[in-house]
Amino acid sequence: MTNYPLTELPEAHAPGTGRTAEIRRNTEETEVSVRIQLQGSGQARVHTGVGFFDHMLEQFARHALVDLDIDAEGDLHVDAHHTVEDVGITLGQAVHQALGNKKGVRRFAHAYVPLDEALSRVVIDLSGRPGLAMDAEFTCPSVGGFDTQLVYEFFQGFVNHALVTLHVDNLKGRNAHHQIETIFKAFGRAFRDAVAIDARSPEHVPSTKGTL
Repeated sequence: MTNYPLTELPEAHAPGTGRTAEIRRNTEETEVSVRIQLQGSGQARVHTGVGFFDHMLEQFARHALVDLDIDAEGDLHVDAHHTVEDVGITLGQAVHQALGNKKGVRRFAHAYVPLDEALSRVVIDLSGRPGLAMDAEFTCPSVGGFDTQLVYEFFQGFVNHALVTLHVDNLKGRNAHHQIETIFKAFGRAFRDAVAIDARSPEHVPSTKGTL
C-alpha cells in the first residue's frame, strides 16, 4: 500500500498496466486505505465504521463491476463527517491513478436507477476537471445514524481528486434510504460505462486535445 500526500500522486499509466490502484491517506482525523480494480467483478470488502455508508459503497462496487477494498478509521466520536469525506477523497485518488492516461475509455456515461418510489440519475464525464452538480433533497436528516448531508460531502471529495465531472439528481423519492441507494447504484452503473474501454477506439484518448 502506498502513502501519498494529498497533492502528490504517481504519474499516469496506460490502461494495459492493470487499471488497479492502492492508496493510503493518513491525517490527524482519519486513516484510510483504498484498493480498486476497475476491471473487476463487483466484489467489495468495506469497513469504515459507518454501517449505512459501507452498504452504499458495496452497492457502488457491485453495479460498477469494480473490485473494491476499503478500510477506514476515523474520529467517529465526533461524527462521521471526516471519515466519509476522506473515503471520498482517497477513492477519488485511487480512481485517478487506476485510470492512468485514460486511453481508450468511453469517458461519458449516464444511468437512471429506480428503487420502488425513488428514482435517481447520475451523469459522469472523465474530464480531468473536478465538478459536482448535485440536486437531492432527502426526506429525513439521517438513515441508520448516517447524516444524509454527508452524501454530498462524499461526492465532493471524490470528484475533487478523481478529477471528474459528476451530475447527481434524485428525481423522485419519499424514503431517504431509497433515495440514497438509487444515487449510489446509478453512480456505479454510470461509472462502469464511463471507464469501460471503447472497442471502436481502444488506442485513443477521447478528446480533441489528445489528453484528459
